[in-house]
Amino acid sequence: MNDTQKKLHCIEQWTPPEEWLKISVLDAHAGGEPLRIILSGLPEMEGDTVLERRQFMKKHFDHLRTSLMFEPRGHADQYGCVVMPPCSDDADFSVLFLHNEGYSTMCGHAIIALTKVMLETGAVPMQYPETMLKIEVPSGIVTSYAECRNGKVENVKFHNVPSFASMLDQKVAVPGIGTVTFDLGFGGAFYAYVDAESCGVKMVPEDYRNLIEVGGAIKKAVINNFKIEHPFEKDLSFLYGTIFTGPAITPDIDSRNVCIFAEGEVDRSATGSGVAGRMAIHHAKGDLKMGQKMTIESILGSVFTGSVIEETTFGPHKAVIPQVEGNAWISGMAQFVIDPSDPLKDGFILR
Repeated sequence: MNDTQKKLHCIEQWTPPEEWLKISVLDAHAGGEPLRIILSGLPEMEGDTVLERRQFMKKHFDHLRTSLMFEPRGHADQYGCVVMPPCSDDADFSVLFLHNEGYSTMCGHAIIALTKVMLETGAVPMQYPETMLKIEVPSGIVTSYAECRNGKVENVKFHNVPSFASMLDQKVAVPGIGTVTFDLGFGGAFYAYVDAESCGVKMVPEDYRNLIEVGGAIKKAVINNFKIEHPFEKDLSFLYGTIFTGPAITPDIDSRNVCIFAEGEVDRSATGSGVAGRMAIHHAKGDLKMGQKMTIESILGSVFTGSVIEETTFGPHKAVIPQVEGNAWISGMAQFVIDPSDPLKDGFILR
């Protein structure tokens, strides 16, 4: 071992002081969209429902969300989750979703990634050829199904919470853009769906900044002019993001999605809950038959597949149970430490 290797070995063996907070995570991604799964180091979140636990973390431990999502440990587009015991006897576990603005109510890419991680790490035993998990999220219980072969998860699909078209072909005046036509869909969270070309944006990485600015302007205009209302939960009654739609770039793919959500985050995947909402909208318009599959690519070209497997009702709405399919990959493990004397310990964001 040379002198440089000895120095690096010394660093590798270093142990943080006892008073520093230590948080272990596993990183994964689905379709390019990151998921930081917090494994240890967080206190228990109190509450009898996932929404109550969401409020508890927001009130008492939001600084830990920002520490792990913001720089220097994360970045402006980081995404994460906290896995907790189930609140319902029907679920295997519950989960909170974290991002740069706060806490989302449903996240399809995270469901796909969590399913993959739970099975491939051995946290949940694999059943062949398919393993089913029931995951409790703030908007309800989502059922995921993993296709398993030789110790690997080859594909994940999930049956979402009841999803519905809340508004169709509505128009809103957007400052600097003009009149925009949108559909409002719920797939575990509310999204305003707009045609990208009509808004003057291109769904490619080169138009990243323009997508954020136009998507944010549309979101603000819809919030200011329309009431976003969930049938049962006040905490779910808000517009989460804008989803641009249009033709696919990749041959033999049906369409492309780019979602701008939270505080200007750009989803690298096709957005699982967004695909679910699209299925509800297309079905409501008569464009998508029961069981018909639709492939939707992301800004990176990664693909989720959506379909409708059941018609139902949800409060006053005609609703559907969408199925969304995709896959995920584990990308890393880390232990983060928080020095209580660090003036930037709670994180920061520079756009």
